[in-house]
Amino acid sequence: MTDWLKLILLGVIGGSFGLLAAAGVFTVFVAVGMIPRFAGKTHTAKYIRLYEDMVISGTIIGGTGSVFIRYFQLGTFLADMGCPQELMEAGGNIFTGVFGLFAGIFIGCLAITIAEMLDSIPIFMRRIRLKYGLKQFIYAMAVGKLVGSLLYFIWEVHAMVE
Repeated sequence: MTDWLKLILLGVIGGSFGLLAAAGVFTVFVAVGMIPRFAGKTHTAKYIRLYEDMVISGTIIGGTGSVFIRYFQLGTFLADMGCPQELMEAGGNIFTGVFGLFAGIFIGCLAITIAEMLDSIPIFMRRIRLKYGLKQFIYAMAVGKLVGSLLYFIWEVHAMVE
C-alpha cells in the first residue's frame, strides 16, 4: 500500500472516530437540554442557532487542536513570528487565563444543568433541611471551587505529585 493511501485511510478512520466522539458530546448536550435552557434563561431564543454553531465550532476546533498540537500553541506561533520571549510568556499567560475562565464557566454550567435535570439540588436541600439561602449556598460552593483552584495552581500542587 502506498504512503498516500495509508494517510487517506488513517484520515478517514480518525475522522470517523472524531465524529463518534462529537456525537457523544452532542448527545449529552441534547439529553440535559443545556443550550435551550441557556437561551430560555437569558431570553435570547432568537440566537439559539448561534449557540449551537458555537458549540459545534468549539468541538471541532478543540478536536483539531488536540490532534495538531503544534499549530494550536500560541507560544510556537509567536516564536515562529520572531517575537521576544517576554511577549510569548505574556501572551501565553493571557491566553491560558482567558481559556481557563471560559472552560471553567462551561464546565460549571454543564454541571449545574445536569444537577437540575436530575433534580439533585432540591433533593440535597431537603436532606440538609435548608429552607433559605440556596443562592448563597451556590455562590459559596463556586467561591470555594475558585479559591481551591487558585491555591492548586499558585502552589503548583500538580507538580508535587510524582
